[in-house]
Amino acid sequence: MPETAEPPRTSTDLRRGALGTADISFFVVSAAAPLTVMAGVAPVAILLGGIGAPAGYLLAGLTLAVFAVGFTTMSRHVRGAGAFYAYIARGLGKRVGIGAALLALIGYNGMEIGVYGLLGTTAADTGHALAGLDVPWLPVSLAGLLLVWYGGFRSIDFGAKLLGVLLVAETGILVLLAGGVLIEGGAHGLSAGSFAPGAVLVPGTAAVLAFAFAAFTGFESTVIYRREARDPDRTIPRATYIAVAFLGLFYAFIVWTVIQAFGSAEVITAAADDPAGLFFTAITTYVGPWAADLMHVFIVTSVIASLLAFHNAINRYALALSEEGVLPGALGRIHSRHGSPYVAGAAQTALGAVIVLGFALAGADPYQQLLLWVNTPGMIGLMALMLLAAIAVPVYFRRVRHDEGPWRTLIAPVTAAVLLAVAICLVVSKVALFTMASTTVNTLLVALVPAVFLAGLALAQHLKTRRPEVYARFAEEPAAGVEAVEAATGTTGTTEAPQGAEPCPLPTPSSPEPASAPSTPPAPRPAR
Repeated sequence: MPETAEPPRTSTDLRRGALGTADISFFVVSAAAPLTVMAGVAPVAILLGGIGAPAGYLLAGLTLAVFAVGFTTMSRHVRGAGAFYAYIARGLGKRVGIGAALLALIGYNGMEIGVYGLLGTTAADTGHALAGLDVPWLPVSLAGLLLVWYGGFRSIDFGAKLLGVLLVAETGILVLLAGGVLIEGGAHGLSAGSFAPGAVLVPGTAAVLAFAFAAFTGFESTVIYRREARDPDRTIPRATYIAVAFLGLFYAFIVWTVIQAFGSAEVITAAADDPAGLFFTAITTYVGPWAADLMHVFIVTSVIASLLAFHNAINRYALALSEEGVLPGALGRIHSRHGSPYVAGAAQTALGAVIVLGFALAGADPYQQLLLWVNTPGMIGLMALMLLAAIAVPVYFRRVRHDEGPWRTLIAPVTAAVLLAVAICLVVSKVALFTMASTTVNTLLVALVPAVFLAGLALAQHLKTRRPEVYARFAEEPAAGVEAVEAATGTTGTTEAPQGAEPCPLPTPSSPEPASAPSTPPAPRPAR
């Protein structure tokens, strides 16, 4: 499809119209860190769920696809920059919306900052595997903070191009492994036994589902890029469905091929003996040692890509809340050249540095404590955010006139809410698998999520009492001037009508759109 020229931008604008469907897909799939999830976490899923593990990823993908129906429908009617918290505020009220906003900030920061511990350990393990070097984790993590800050400081299309390259590298090495297994026919011939009911309906599938849902975290961030998307009413739904479909099918396919590489009877033993080396052994056998070396390198770049994707998402939430008046106004500054929320990015990097250094000074393990203890409540927080958004959709559409149909506005979101509630219960019940911590630590980590939400409700009450003007305009639709800019730049949609009034469609551009732990749940630490 033809490229459109970038619209004019003032020094206070983000880069409107900079991102197409592929760009946004790169951001959200990179946040999921497919290679890290597969090489690091899939062996544990196979160990717990047996050869039926691939079906767990498909079931998680189907659940999130159902959630995406109501989620993307809402994105056409609520046009504010706050994404999740805006949807929740419009459906469940401003008080719940502010609680959700705080949950989003803590959730995305938890998902990102803990991963600097994973970056340090994967770089150390890669240095040891390739050159026998003992690389200290802290300098690598601090260097990663600076690299990710720079990526977020630059323009959003620069970030999209960088993530595109890194994503092709990490998925390409997995495709290379799969190709080698398929060409050789696996250890004993190819089998579809992983999808048989007898393999799927086993007690361990609950644990596999918990890992699988965690592996998708980050796909929902498509809507955060609404202000920078070309024709967001079409781009955002497409990117969301592409991300969910790709991750669900790709995860299931890769896990299935690794099972074929060892054989259904032998793969459980192999995963138990060396979970961290399962994928490296498979690619060495079917492709060659050089491919295993590349996989070591690409795991490090996979983690960096995930960090950058989450960093950009956090910056845009901070920008939106600054513009709302909830966070300090300085965080809303946008770089005059790059069109990036650079102050929010600097603040987020500083927060990450404080936490990373704090864990290092306490003598904490970068993997078992920095990654797992910080990442896990972030993951649960984002799942809770999705649950609130699913509940908000049918409530919202009962209050406004629309022509979306019951599937999009009632059946799918209610079904998604039930499935997400079950998924959260699964993750919480299996939280020890994610944290490798004591019952006391696990209780504190899980309790942090409702505690943050309650703190958000208290903040909402404070704003309502002390700053009523901020509370009154929270999560309101963009002003008419902003909508006019969106119409002029091709970022159009359908404005929401007040209750009892017909929706008012904005002009639709005639030109077609031209062609984006991490959600890395804990994994066994690679053996040295």
